[in-house]
Amino acid sequence: MFNFKIYRAYLESSKLRVVALMIFTSFIGMLLANPLSLNFEVLILGNLGIALMSLSAGSINQLLDQRIDKIMQRTKKRPLVSGILSTKNVIIYASIMAILGFCILYFRINTLTAWLTLASLVGYAFIYTLYLKRSTPQNIVIGGAAGATPPLLGWTAMTGQIDLIAVVLFLIIFTWTPPHFWALALYRKEEYFAAKIPMLPVTHGEQYTRVHITLYTLMLTIVSFLPFIIKFSSSFYLAGATILNLIFLYYVIKMQLAKNNLLSNKIFNYSIVYLSALFGFLIADRYLVLLINIKSFL
Repeated sequence: MFNFKIYRAYLESSKLRVVALMIFTSFIGMLLANPLSLNFEVLILGNLGIALMSLSAGSINQLLDQRIDKIMQRTKKRPLVSGILSTKNVIIYASIMAILGFCILYFRINTLTAWLTLASLVGYAFIYTLYLKRSTPQNIVIGGAAGATPPLLGWTAMTGQIDLIAVVLFLIIFTWTPPHFWALALYRKEEYFAAKIPMLPVTHGEQYTRVHITLYTLMLTIVSFLPFIIKFSSSFYLAGATILNLIFLYYVIKMQLAKNNLLSNKIFNYSIVYLSALFGFLIADRYLVLLINIKSFL
């Protein structure tokens, strides 16, 4: 008999909301790679394979983080901690998702995307979760590489190769990750301290963290202009990126000057809006330029 509660618990163990954002960015990577003649088989199967392996990575992360999740307020109701799911069943589930996803990518998309996605899974689920998260305050910076791959994976799924703009898309998420998670770490500092996770506010203090959020946001601002600098996008994207960056910088500088963390949760939430909107501007710009070029040709 179908049990919706158990089904939902498996999805929750996979960090479904995080996976949804990852698939959104991989989808954008695919659209940018081939906007005029999309291969819908690659679009569907590529995102399916990436999604399945991402679901597996999320479940492995929760398997390995059970001790920490029991302590932290925001994670203590996760399915494994609450006992809705057993460790054995989640191991089986994560293994099936990983194998299915890899086979889809390897046999129906291309080997480059399959191996890159597997590397991302290993990087996040094992290297980050088992080692980096527990050993260094730079865990988010180094481990962010694994989480920054989805648009690159979307691009390689469509093209079978790594191009400059695909690397730029990777760099955007890579530089976005530290201010995003450090803002959360400021907001949840006491929980990370109790769980003995060496996040930056715990090891170096709040002021040091606020400074580094500001520095990485400035770095993100520069990187976000690269699509325009390398002539991949037009002034439409530049205008949108400028507005988004000004809002981001306003929040982080205001928090820095106030010398408190009252805006940290707002920065965390805005960073999600920022990333979604930035990629939205990028794809809208791409199709706008193509439409203008087609009209001028006609």
